Amino acid sequence: FRLALDSDGNTDSSDSDSENSNTATNSVSLQKRRDSNLWQPHFPITIKSTREVAGYNTISEAFRRLDFRNAVKDIRRFNYICKLIHLIISQNLTTLSGCATKVLFALLEEVAGQVASNQQNIHMLQAILQDLKKTMRKYYCWGRPLGSTLLWEQHLRTIERICLFASSIEIKEPKDDGSLKLTHLPAELIREILLRLCDYRDLISSGQAYDVMQALINEQHIWRRLCCFHFARQQVRHALEMYKNKSGRPMKIDWQEVFHHLRKVFGLKEEYADCLFLCRHCRCLFWKSFGHPCVDTTPQQPNEEEETVGNMEGLEYKASVPECIPVPPQAFLKFFSL
Repeated sequence: FRLALDSDGNTDSSDSDSENSNTATNSVSLQKRRDSNLWQPHFPITIKSTREVAGYNTISEAFRRLDFRNAVKDIRRFNYICKLIHLIISQNLTTLSGCATKVLFALLEEVAGQVASNQQNIHMLQAILQDLKKTMRKYYCWGRPLGSTLLWEQHLRTIERICLFASSIEIKEPKDDGSLKLTHLPAELIREILLRLCDYRDLISSGQAYDVMQALINEQHIWRRLCCFHFARQQVRHALEMYKNKSGRPMKIDWQEVFHHLRKVFGLKEEYADCLFLCRHCRCLFWKSFGHPCVDTTPQQPNEEEETVGNMEGLEYKASVPECIPVPPQAFLKFFSL
């Protein structure tokens, strides 16, 4: 119930005033959304086909509606898009339509340009191009790729242009302008930076670049924290069993060895600064950083997915499932017929 306090401290239970206030607030917020020039990229999808709706989602249209070309320039979404491109090239390139393949290579060209301009993440581009070359060698069937010959000649020229451009990228050391660098920081601050890296390959590369980082990476604390981040407590306990000797006493634990053992057995947890979300109400995919595109503010009726979490004064309080759920790159591809 919505309670409003008047100036004398008494409660006013007028339902009409509350409804008018809510209606005015919703209309003002909706008008602000309409008047705003901020565009929220989103893409409505069909979860499953029914008798009433024959749904079909096209991945090329999803790339356009979700603004992937400009999303590459956002450092928060760059890793997500690179992972998605890598999955498509290594697993689904042979099932893409001609339009989707053209959009994919244009997006890959944007990634190469972004890597060259920012001087960052060149290893991601090299890994994508390496798998692209492997896939293309397997893609040739009876002497040429499947599909339009003219279109694939255009694709091959685009791939060759991207590879030449990527090979010419050179990471240059920044000019010495007198400002402080990473090497000027004390070891305590560098340790805090390393503790915030979730990719073990970044840790290894950091150690190769700076001697102080190499000494810090050899510390067991960093690898222990990395194990706690990527794996569940039960998984870590299972890996520690191999460090018990015959007498049952625990031996000295090498957390770096434990991490690599768990990585090979369970895989690593994927973490993105920004990713796509699915709205369970309006069935739209949208970027987390741009907000929810659904403008329906009416209260939802309880459904079967809700469960009772408490009871107070005869009223049942229920916790519903989240309206928006994250969509990792693997789940994104499942929405399309690839």
